[in-house]
Amino acid sequence: MHKGFVLLNCDLGAEEYILEELQQVNEIKNAYVTFGAYDIVAEIDAETQEEFEKTVSLRIRQLSRVVSTMTLNVIKGE
Repeated sequence: MHKGFVLLNCDLGAEEYILEELQQVNEIKNAYVTFGAYDIVAEIDAETQEEFEKTVSLRIRQLSRVVSTMTLNVIKGE
């Protein structure tokens, strides 16, 4: 299992739209609208590193109204 987080910046007012789109992606376990430097934080649980990368590249970064992302790969957890 590979876990990580994606921090997203989106167009003004697009937070709810993007949150709804993220909730349709099986590998995204949780997603939250936040205040601060990033608009949304998404938690990803994927079976492999390759599946994780595909989720970020093909399912998240290509969503319309996403301006930028920062990906955080978990290397050690509980």
